[in-house]
Parts: sequence; C-alpha cells; structure tokens
Amino acid sequence: MVDDEKAITDNLAPILERAGLKASVAADGEEALHQVERIQPDLIVLDVLMPRLDGREVLRRLRQAGNWTPVILLTRVGEAAERAMALEEGADDYLNKPFDPHELVARIRAVLRRREGFPGREPLALAARLRCGDLILNRKARRVEKSGRPIELTSRALALLEYLMLHPDEVLTRERLLDAVWGWDYPVATRAVDVRVAELRRALDDDPAAPRFIETMVGQGYRFVGPVEAVS
Repeated sequence: MVDDEKAITDNLAPILERAGLKASVAADGEEALHQVERIQPDLIVLDVLMPRLDGREVLRRLRQAGNWTPVILLTRVGEAAERAMALEEGADDYLNKPFDPHELVARIRAVLRRREGFPGREPLALAARLRCGDLILNRKARRVEKSGRPIELTSRALALLEYLMLHPDEVLTRERLLDAVWGWDYPVATRAVDVRVAELRRALDDDPAAPRFIETMVGQGYRFVGPVEAVS
C-alpha cells in the first residue's frame, strides 16, 4: 500500500490485516518500486498524488518493465477522462478518495479473483478487444459485434458494456456504474443505469431470466456473468 499520507496508511493497514490481507506500506513512489522488487506483492494499492515519484509514473515504470502485478489506483480526481486514463495506463481498477475502507477491501478481492487464473498477464484494461463467447467489443474502434454481426449501441450503453466486461463476475452497484460511466457530477439518477442495461439486453438478445451476459443482482446492482478474455 503506497500513500504519503501516514494517517491513511495507519488507518488502512489494520483493516486490511483484519480482512486477512498482509499489508506492507511505502510512503512514496521510489520506496514503492524498491519494495515491489524485494517482496513481489500480489497486489499494489497506489496513491496517485505523491512526492518524489507519483503513482502514475510508478505504474508506467512497472508496466514498461513487464511487471503486471495488479494495481488499484487511489485518486482524488472524479473526471471520466482521468479515470479512463488510469485504466489505459495499465491499472486494474481505481478508487476515488475519500472512500470506505471496506469498499477498498472488496475491490482488492475482486481484482485478485479476476487475475487469479492469469498471473503475469496484462490486465483486461489494456486489451484492444474484449471477447465473451460470440460477443466482441472493439475498444479502439468503439464497435460491438455478436456472431460476426455489428450491434448498434448508444455511446453510453457501449461505455457501460465496456465497464461491465472489464469487471467480470463482480457485483457493481448502480451508484458505482453511474460514477464510472456518467461521472460523479453528471446530473442523472440511478434509473439511467437500468435504462441502458435494458438497451444492452435488447441489443444482445440477453434474457434476464437466464442471462449469458448481464445478471441483475436484486437489491445490489448488476454483474457481467460471462467469461471475458483479451483478444489481440
């Protein structure tokens, strides 16, 4: 766990320990790189704004060196462009400050589950295309195909599908999807998520009673249930 704010690390480290996660702490980016080389952690929680070497530069150096240890970025920036940049640079997930420590624990476990069968692989966030069975999302061209046929989606529905596929088998609340896809300052209600999920289901011919792609988690949100892989 890398953060220059000692109050944060002093508070979080015991919570992570109680959750069964052994936590090592670094106070800046340079110390983080030394620790990563020395202890080879299973996952890195990395603050963006730090002295000496910021979190984005640490992430770039790790990925350029071929180190694909999962990374969750901590940021105070809520703009959609900044969040997209975090994923494009090779982060597995991000969490905006301030946050609930239990949400961080849930994100850590979700990322570890996602990467469990693929140690040393690039995160899905770096893939140009994502595939689930006969469904292919071309992230660069912003196109979706199913069984070789193009699927027409609104830009918001496509962004929602992308986020769901980047977090397979993870329960995503409507509030989290709103924050990720619409942005924290976008004036919409959680009902907007349901509308776009309905659009996706119609376009993908996905039966909510027996979903191949998007499952409704009653009282919680949605989950992408199909296995997702990166396509070169």
